[in-house]
Amino acid sequence: MTHPFKESISTINIGRRKLKIFNLTWLEQQGLVNLSKLPYTIRILLENMVRNCDNYLVTEEDVKTVAGWKPKPELKEIPYMPARVLLQDFTGVPCVVDLASMRDAVKKLGKDPKIINPLKPVDLVIDHSVQVEYFGTSYAFDWNVKREFELNRERYVLLKWAQKSFKNFRVVPPGTGIIHQVNLEYLSSVVRVEDGFAFPDTLVGTDSHTTMINGIGVLGWGVGGIEAEAVMLGQPYYITVPEVIGVKLTGELPEGATATDLVLTVTNVLRKKGVVEKFVEFFGPGVSKLSAADRATIANMAPEYGATCGFFPIDDETLKYLKLTGRENLAKIVEVYAKEQFLFRYEDSPIPEYTDVVEIDMSQIEPTLAGPSRPQDKVLLKDIKVHFEKVLKENYKVDSEPRKSVEIFYRGNKVELTHGSIAIAAITSCTNTSNPTILIGAGLLAKKAIEKGLTVKPYVKTSLAPGSRVVTEYLQKAGLMPYLESLGFHLVGYGCTTCIGNSGPLPEPISKAISENNLIVCAVLSGNRNFEARIHPLVKANYLASPILVVAYAIAGRIDIDFNTEPIGYDPNGNPVYLKDIWPSQEEIKETIEKVLEPKLFKKKYADIFDGTEYWKEINVKDSELFEWDINSTYIQNPPFFENLTLEPQPPSDIVNAYCLAVFGDSITTDHISPAGSISENSPAGKYLIERGVPKSEFNTFGARRGAHEVMMRGTFGNVRIKNLMTPEVEGGWTIYIPTGEKMFIYDAAMKYKKENRPLIVIAGKEYGTGSSRDWAAKGTYLLGVKAVLAESFERIHRSNLVGMGVLPLQFKEGENRETLGLTGFEEYTIEGIAEGLYPRKILKVTARSKDGQSKTFEVIARLDTPVEVEYYINGGIMQTVLRKLIKD
Repeated sequence: MTHPFKESISTINIGRRKLKIFNLTWLEQQGLVNLSKLPYTIRILLENMVRNCDNYLVTEEDVKTVAGWKPKPELKEIPYMPARVLLQDFTGVPCVVDLASMRDAVKKLGKDPKIINPLKPVDLVIDHSVQVEYFGTSYAFDWNVKREFELNRERYVLLKWAQKSFKNFRVVPPGTGIIHQVNLEYLSSVVRVEDGFAFPDTLVGTDSHTTMINGIGVLGWGVGGIEAEAVMLGQPYYITVPEVIGVKLTGELPEGATATDLVLTVTNVLRKKGVVEKFVEFFGPGVSKLSAADRATIANMAPEYGATCGFFPIDDETLKYLKLTGRENLAKIVEVYAKEQFLFRYEDSPIPEYTDVVEIDMSQIEPTLAGPSRPQDKVLLKDIKVHFEKVLKENYKVDSEPRKSVEIFYRGNKVELTHGSIAIAAITSCTNTSNPTILIGAGLLAKKAIEKGLTVKPYVKTSLAPGSRVVTEYLQKAGLMPYLESLGFHLVGYGCTTCIGNSGPLPEPISKAISENNLIVCAVLSGNRNFEARIHPLVKANYLASPILVVAYAIAGRIDIDFNTEPIGYDPNGNPVYLKDIWPSQEEIKETIEKVLEPKLFKKKYADIFDGTEYWKEINVKDSELFEWDINSTYIQNPPFFENLTLEPQPPSDIVNAYCLAVFGDSITTDHISPAGSISENSPAGKYLIERGVPKSEFNTFGARRGAHEVMMRGTFGNVRIKNLMTPEVEGGWTIYIPTGEKMFIYDAAMKYKKENRPLIVIAGKEYGTGSSRDWAAKGTYLLGVKAVLAESFERIHRSNLVGMGVLPLQFKEGENRETLGLTGFEEYTIEGIAEGLYPRKILKVTARSKDGQSKTFEVIARLDTPVEVEYYINGGIMQTVLRKLIKD
């Protein structure tokens, strides 16, 4: 077939090499577009439409839709075709489980299982399984890695099988780095070359912080594992044409302020602005004052400010970063291609038209934290003491006068714990461990602290979990690792640890003192998430901060300190030492970076990226087209999603006489719905594991067990801090079984309802499903028998995940909610308008009938936003839709 835009193909020269491109300037010559007015992200989408146009999946009309983008675009969907897919192991394992299960389903239907195979390049980075069980010692890293393999061997067998059995599928073994950092430093090419064509590197990833790659001009964002599977199998990712918010950066960061302080401010400002489901693009003179690492820090936290992506266009800094990370040849291709395609930002480039513009003056940024439980809740460092007093009274109903304190003996010393004591201080997560400026800064502060004779308080659990092996290399080269280690910040692993709940246990005397005295202790971490009970079940107040401040708070030992007026500690001679006395200057940091950071570090560390440790090499798997399921496994199980699959779907029906499984307030996160952290032995999931002979010490985490649906469905709505308004007197995964009025675990009630064939719904407030792109938050909801979720608003990824699992997201009409309609959750609900036929955003009728026979009728919006989402829902989900298409083709 002749390509509809064949005439736009031209050639670029890189040295002696010739590459073909779909030239956007040709479209401009035809009068289809004014490139300089389009935001850079829309230009990338336009190239994607043109290159993939086949008048089947992508039509000429789609090209015209994007070419004619307006600041207030009409509500139209486009079939976006990302170049590749990125997975981490927590979300990647269930993806591989689903693909393996799909192969079984295809075999049962008498077709070739090998039609289930990634058609797009897929990289899976194992980075979420390491836990901080050992810390504060030189052997912590080795012992944590050994323990990781002991706990996760079954999962790693599956991933090694996938690497052998699927084409286009690579696995980066454990102990290598954090997915986003590996993507930034190695996997991403910025411009890809395939079959003689050059085109922008674009991707979707099953981690919401996939957005980090936008820091170097690569368009990428997080999707649910369910959507990622569809993209892997060659399906478009359907998106509505986005609004693009321009963020104008002016000034530059003052002395003492860091990229972390900037990103926490950006997060606060943009959350207030409201950028959910919108693209954010940074421009203005301040952009040139930010390094690629600083930009990546800001791009990383797009999910926290609610945007689909936070994009920095390709410019000289991008080229500089590619050269720094040992990719000089790639930098040449990127430069020529981006300049030819109007994708390169110059200092004097025309400012595109944006839907709206927000301005941030970086010269006004001050040292900042965020907490105690949401990343957007900014607190200036100078205000933290007063803030925490308020938190104690308002959030935790604790009267701080007189302050409760508990004395315990720990490591042979008398230790005092109180409200506000720092229990965990972690340099962790992808947000900041990508950034040499703040990591070198943390090392320099540690050096100055040691030179002043300061130490970390003995009750603080300290850890260093960098995003890349390059980090420890340059910290060693700068001579800073010994100082960090002297303060207990030994290497514990290269992966996501504390930020995702893999903080490991607190020392037993510490945890006992906290729980027995109900102490409100704190964690300070350089992460991007601090939701309730995410970091550690016993640590109620969690604050995000730069690595430099993490070290400072570990020394201070408490959150409620005014660093401006109170000493951080005392030297051995009793002299006070203030934070300003040990804070490194920007000049010191810059000088150190220039001495130690060079391309050969990156080339050396990435030369053997796919090899793995001896533990990884020892795992042997058979080469087979079907995976051999172990029926006794509590880690990897064949899920029931494709049981009784028929080639044609059953038409959907109205939801009749449903009961409410739970009623929630605002800001229910995917952590609340599907926790990633520890498993309690008294919970349904814990009881299930004990019944199967798994000791408590081998429970691992929910995140590590995402390949086992029997565990995950029992953990759904099981977060210890979730508040079901049907059981207001308790926290945790409890509900009322309506027929008897009995209080029981949500899982147990759901199973009783399932036996009765009773459909279920969930009712919630605003921002339902914020947080990580956690497909199990939707899969678990589906497996519990929930047919619809009725909320005031949804976070982008979770709404599409619900649709992807065949669960209907319903939105209250503007100005209406559970309270205004007088709903308690104890009514019987019927939802009409589904059976007669669905279309995008159809208005449906809900009748809520209470026990006394009274009924209320109101209308809701079916949040199936596109015709494709309607098709997914009719088929029972994305996977069923794709599977049927593949079999029919």
